[in-house]
Amino acid sequence: MVLKILLFFVFTITLYAKVPLQSTYYVQDKEVWFSSIVAGVNNDFLITTIEQSRYSQKIKSKDFIKLLAKHGYKNYVAESNYVNFILKSPVDTSLLESKLKEYYQKSYEDITIKSVFVAPRGYLASLPMDYSVEIKSRDYLSNEGILSIKTAENKKFFFDYTVDADVVVYKSKDSIKKDTKLTLANCLKRSVALEDFRDQPLQNIEQKSLQAKRHIPKDMILTVRDVEILDVVKRDSMVGVNFFEDGIMITFSAKALQDGKVNDIIDVQNSSGKILKARVIGSDAAEIE
Repeated sequence: MVLKILLFFVFTITLYAKVPLQSTYYVQDKEVWFSSIVAGVNNDFLITTIEQSRYSQKIKSKDFIKLLAKHGYKNYVAESNYVNFILKSPVDTSLLESKLKEYYQKSYEDITIKSVFVAPRGYLASLPMDYSVEIKSRDYLSNEGILSIKTAENKKFFFDYTVDADVVVYKSKDSIKKDTKLTLANCLKRSVALEDFRDQPLQNIEQKSLQAKRHIPKDMILTVRDVEILDVVKRDSMVGVNFFEDGIMITFSAKALQDGKVNDIIDVQNSSGKILKARVIGSDAAEIE
C-alpha cells in the first residue's frame, strides 16, 4: 500500500512538474512538429512552418504555450517572450568544438567535459575555407556563450555554444572569517556542474598557503576573488630578524608593525624603539638586507 502511494506521488509530481521552454530550438526541417523538439511524443502536431525564403521562425511564447495546452501539454512555462526555431545548418562544427574543449581544459585544472554543442546563430550553408576562432577571455566562467570566426577579409560569423561539464571546486564547510587560513579542515572538495561562476574557482588550496580575503558564508564556492596569499607575519607579533654585517649574521627580536606575506617589505621596531625596514622570509621571520 505504501509503495502504491509513493508511486502515485511520484507520478503526480512528474505529471504536473513545470517544463521550461527554451528560447531557441534547432530543427532539421522547415516544418516544425512537436516531435522535432521533444522526442518520443505520442500526440504529435505541427507548431509552425519556416517560410521558404527564411531559415528561422519566431513565435510568441504565450501563443506556443496555448498551442501546447490545446494538445494536452499543460505543464510548459516560458522563460522568454519569444521562442525561435532555427533550421540547423549542415556545416561541420567539430573543429570549433575541439577549440572550445581546449579552451575550457586550459582554463581549469580539473574539468570533465561530457559534450559540446555548437550552432551558427543564423543559417550557414558552409564554413569559409580559412578562418580564426575567437573566444572571449572570461567565457570559461559559464557553460554557454558565443564564439566567432573571422576570415582573412575580417568578415565575422557568430555561433552559440553549450558545454556540459563537471568542475572540481572547493566549498566552505562553515562560515570562514577574514584572514583565516584555508585548509581541508574548513573547506570541502566537490565536483559540481559547470554553470555560472562569479570568478575563477579555486581548484587546489593545498598548492599555495591562502587565507580568506573577506568573510565567506557557509557552502560558498571559493574563487580567486575570495582569497589572498597567507600573511606569515601578523601585526604586533614578535619576529626574529636576521641582519648580516661583515659576514656575520646577527639575530634579534622586533615587533612587526604590519601584516606581511613572504617577500613583503614591512616596518619592524627593535627593543630600543627604532623602526627598520625588513623583508619577510617566513613565518614570524624577516631579514634586513
